[in-house]
Amino acid sequence: MSTLRVNKISKIYEKHPVLDRISFSIESGEFVGIMGPSGSGKSTLLRSLGTLDHPTNGEVWMKDENPFELQQKDLARFRRKKLGFVFQQFDLLDTLTVEENILLPLILNKDDIPFMKQRLQEVTTELGIEKLVKMRIDSLSGGQKQKTAIARAIIHHPELLLADEPTGSLDSRASHEIMEIFYSLHKQNKTTILLVTHDPVIASYCDRLLFLKDGRLYNEIYKGGNQKEFFQKIVDMLALLGGDRRDFYTVNFPKYDP
Repeated sequence: MSTLRVNKISKIYEKHPVLDRISFSIESGEFVGIMGPSGSGKSTLLRSLGTLDHPTNGEVWMKDENPFELQQKDLARFRRKKLGFVFQQFDLLDTLTVEENILLPLILNKDDIPFMKQRLQEVTTELGIEKLVKMRIDSLSGGQKQKTAIARAIIHHPELLLADEPTGSLDSRASHEIMEIFYSLHKQNKTTILLVTHDPVIASYCDRLLFLKDGRLYNEIYKGGNQKEFFQKIVDMLALLGGDRRDFYTVNFPKYDP
């Protein structure tokens, strides 16, 4: 069974169509990226799939459940238990410590303290931030903040991890560290990930890419070969899409697998 099924969803803001009858599915454990020119509907699509925004038409299914058929209270619970979010600007609470930020989903779920302590130890060790747990958010670097945000997003074992430009506020070194984390979550933990990015280097970590243009699903490509070959396929597809080259190219290039 697919983790996510999207059936002809559209979104209209003030009579302006932002998404136009988009359909696709994501299998359990897949790492899928969304790309497209500025204004193509990438973030709107991610917000709709994350139930943060309601599609005007169409259906979204998480396994056998349509979250938009739920009452508001049940929808909030669905979002909290089944989805994980990572945003460009981290969305952390500066008044709390790293530990308190990470534990928020479990606190809201009213999980027991031994379980919370166990999961905190597991995710902070996995992400290499176990020594930061007592620190305040405003004392962290950008990369440390994003690792904290990822830990918060995965601590409750979400069925789908949604990431909107997760490296957009980071330098090249921190960006590559964050993408190595996403890649490890995908390969080692079999986490299902949907990621929005404008950067072909970041996109090359994915298994499959969906390309949007003018709110429509324009095309999709699969990795198939190694990361460097996939990068070139991405660049070629973006050239077909057109738009400002600054939307797509980066001077930083990671080490690739042979």
